[in-house]
Amino acid sequence: MNKTKIAYKPVGLALGVISGMAAGVAFKQAWKVIGHDDDAPNATDEDRTWREILLAATIQGAIFALVKATVERSGATAVRRATGTWPA
Repeated sequence: MNKTKIAYKPVGLALGVISGMAAGVAFKQAWKVIGHDDDAPNATDEDRTWREILLAATIQGAIFALVKATVERSGATAVRRATGTWPA
């Protein structure tokens, strides 16, 4: 494992935490618009329909994946600009 990969590990972990928080905020805002409700349903919400729960889970997963990929790719690009080496 080269030095760039080792040095990138803590940066990658921090970016992962930040992307998770950003995805959570983005999902909450999206659900307010899509679901017309402040709280997204949990899988165990008895008063919610299957359709509503599965829609929320699908949207949440898509937003999380998009934000995670964007943040990770941006971080790797920044490391390459700074060091001249791709971190992964």
